[in-house]
Amino acid sequence: MTTAPELPVSARGCPVLHGESFAAHSRQVYEQLREQGPAGWAEIAPGVHALVVTARRAAVDMLNDPATYAKDSRLWGDLASGRVPADSPVLPLMGWRPSVLYADDEVHARLRSAMDDCIARISPHRLREITRRSALTLVSRIAEQGRADLMADFADTLPLLVFAELLGCPSDMAARMVRSCQILISTSPDAAQGAIDFAGLLFELIRLRHQEPGDDLTSWMLGHDAGLSDEETLHQLYCAVGAGVIPTAAWVGWALHLLLRDDSYAGSLAAGTVTVRRALEKALWVRSPMANFSVHYARRDTSLHGVPVPAGAPVLVSHAAANTDPALPADLGYDNRSHLAWSAGPHRCPAVSQATVIAQTGIETALDQLWDMQLAVTDEEVPLRHGPFHQCPVAMPVTFRPKSAAAIAAAAAPEGGTQ
Repeated sequence: MTTAPELPVSARGCPVLHGESFAAHSRQVYEQLREQGPAGWAEIAPGVHALVVTARRAAVDMLNDPATYAKDSRLWGDLASGRVPADSPVLPLMGWRPSVLYADDEVHARLRSAMDDCIARISPHRLREITRRSALTLVSRIAEQGRADLMADFADTLPLLVFAELLGCPSDMAARMVRSCQILISTSPDAAQGAIDFAGLLFELIRLRHQEPGDDLTSWMLGHDAGLSDEETLHQLYCAVGAGVIPTAAWVGWALHLLLRDDSYAGSLAAGTVTVRRALEKALWVRSPMANFSVHYARRDTSLHGVPVPAGAPVLVSHAAANTDPALPADLGYDNRSHLAWSAGPHRCPAVSQATVIAQTGIETALDQLWDMQLAVTDEEVPLRHGPFHQCPVAMPVTFRPKSAAAIAAAAAPEGGTQ
């Protein structure tokens, strides 16, 4: 018989959505939150509290009510009054920036039009080819070892390589950008410096593309009819990479875990695309990559499904809890795409199809080359990285028979030509 873990509470008596205990027992913490109703108060970082919505219906209503809930974090009461520590780990994602993520009303419409139009210009064929080459490059680096950590050696880096090319980074800058992003998304004390370095590289890239426009996201953003300033362009690109890298890495990791662990997929990997897509859809339901996000701020004192919401209070959607809401029909099925992994409402993710291409192509490429992969651990529950926002595996060790790195690297040459 398994003993229920003793979960910590904050000084205010709230569930704690950060730290080692939350990483190890996130599902039990969501049960704690559900005891408060459709939404409940939680500590999301030391000394920082927010309302977290766990009921799917309440989450959908909040996300579709921009008249009551704004994205502009300058409305955050505790932050404005100095009650949020200046070095709080949630500020890099919750602090205001002049980007689409923190905009409302007409400003949001203008920035979102630029984001949507530029993302729509990405050719699906080109995106698949970039992802295929990037995945093969990563696989070639581990092929002869016979073992790997699918997170550190593959999933974490794959979206970075893809984004560096989509942004139009020259090869020398791409390597620096990947390094700075890896530091940025780490939980190390150097993460803040990684964010500074990454922003500096984006500014360098913007200056370069002013001089030499190309067929890339940076150039498209600079030339868009919305007339974005360089600062707005920088933060739009920062948002695109930040929103695309960690969630996609986590999505790839969880889908691979399902494919390698879940008996319902065993022996059917040869089915290819259909099987991978099924695993990707299930992962969004059971392991939403963005666990708790979609931060909004109440414009005035209000209530959400009976829960009082003070003006200026941050309200997060627990995508992880809403997707596993006990009120959902038991026979809903994982092929139903009504989950909230992509959020909902005016700020729903604008790059669903592009993220799907990256995740699916990356997984199919890895499975094609390392077809005999097996998980090297027996635990059913994969440890999570610390923090309230992302639901991402710490590591995913696998073993396989060594393969020829040279043959895989050769296959990474662009289709129809050589590198």
